Amino acid sequence: MPLYFFRIRNGRYSGCADQASEFADRDLAWKEMTSVCADMAAGIARKLQENSEWNMELLDEAKEPVFRIRITSETFE
Repeated sequence: MPLYFFRIRNGRYSGCADQASEFADRDLAWKEMTSVCADMAAGIARKLQENSEWNMELLDEAKEPVFRIRITSETFE
């Protein structure tokens, strides 16, 4: 089974999981990523600063991005 890694970026912070997750295919990897992101979304939104971005990526075995979900805040004045 293919191995995947989760990486989260929030401003200057960027952290990648040391432990890989196994998923049978890309569809299952996407479903898990959206599920994990959904569980985290409320907490992220409460702490999000103006004009900032948070993102979660799912990386392949070579740690290259496969999927990315972004939450972005923008101020228009």
